[in-house]
Amino acid sequence: MPTITDNALETFLVDHQDRFYRLAYSYLRHPEDAMDAVQTAVCRAIERQDRLRNPAFFRSWFYRILVNVCLDALRRRGRFVPLTELMDIGREDPPPADELLFRQIDALPQEVSTVIKLRFFEDLSLKEISVVTGCNINTVKSRLYSGLKKLKLSLEGADLV
Repeated sequence: MPTITDNALETFLVDHQDRFYRLAYSYLRHPEDAMDAVQTAVCRAIERQDRLRNPAFFRSWFYRILVNVCLDALRRRGRFVPLTELMDIGREDPPPADELLFRQIDALPQEVSTVIKLRFFEDLSLKEISVVTGCNINTVKSRLYSGLKKLKLSLEGADLV
């Protein structure tokens, strides 16, 4: 059975660390929490790399670990972040190009926003998103298209205000 080499794992983790941080930050909205989530996901990947059955799915396998770590952190922390904490976010993290769009994505149900973030921010294919989320591809498509429709409607409504 083929396995991923330590060198390939290390290269992947180093080359994409900024993407991992950005995804974790999009969930957790706090720099330290995002760094902790990435570090935890990397440790879990290193510990469990021998469990990966097919190295072709390595990318989606790692993203699944990272998303699960972020969701676990959100569950532990609760979904509410005090306003003072939002105001204290450091300036080393540039705000998204379109803050309104980002807020609208975050307002969607978690399973829908996950699909949208993985598809458009991380450039994962629908098949990879299916592996990451553990849903079949038709569910992923349904969540993506319904989420995009909701985003369009909410953004059109925001433009009217």
